[in-house]
Amino acid sequence: MGSEADQREASTDANGSERRERHVGSEADQREASTDANGSERRERHVSDDRHPLFEPLIFVGGLIFGFGLGFSQMARPEVVLNFLQFEDFGLLFVMFGAAIVSGIAFAVMPRIRDAAPLTGDRYERRLKPFDRNVLVGGAIFGVGWGLSGICPGAAYASLGVGNVTILWALAGMFLGAYAQGYWRSRSQARDTAVTGVD
Repeated sequence: MGSEADQREASTDANGSERRERHVGSEADQREASTDANGSERRERHVSDDRHPLFEPLIFVGGLIFGFGLGFSQMARPEVVLNFLQFEDFGLLFVMFGAAIVSGIAFAVMPRIRDAAPLTGDRYERRLKPFDRNVLVGGAIFGVGWGLSGICPGAAYASLGVGNVTILWALAGMFLGAYAQGYWRSRSQARDTAVTGVD
C-alpha cells in the first residue's frame, strides 16, 4: 500500500509539475508573443510618428514639379520618345542626364548634412539590387513595351495631363501587366515553398 501511495504521490507531483511547467511555458510564450506584437506595433508607430506633417503635401508638390518638368521638356509626347528610340532625337537623353545629376548631388550631399531623411526619419543608406537574370529579362520586356507604346511609366501620367487621352490604353495595359507579373510571381513562390516543404 505504501508503495502505491508513494507512486500516486509521485504521479501527482509529476503531473502537477508538468502542468505548472506547461502553464509557465504558455505564459512565457504569451509574454513573448505580446512583446513581439507590442514591439512591432511600437516600431510601426515609431515609423509613422517620425514622418513630418508636410510629408504627403510635399510628395504632391514633388509630383507637380515632376509632371511640369516632363511636359515642359516634351518628354510626355510619345512621338518624342519614339524619335529617341530611333536615334533621331537625343533630347530625352539630355533630360535624363540632367535629372540624374541633380538627384546624384542631392544623394551625395544630404547624408553628410543629416543622419536621417528630414521628412521620414529613415536613415540614409544604399539600396542595391543585384544584377541578375530578372534585371536582364525585365529590362528587355520593358524595352519592348516602351517601344510599342512610345511612353515611359512616369511620363504616361503626364501625357494624360497634356491631353493625350489615348494613353489611357497604355496605362490600363501597364496595370494589367504588373498584376499578371505579381500573380505569376506569387504562384511561383507558393509552388517553390510547397516543394521545399515536401523535401
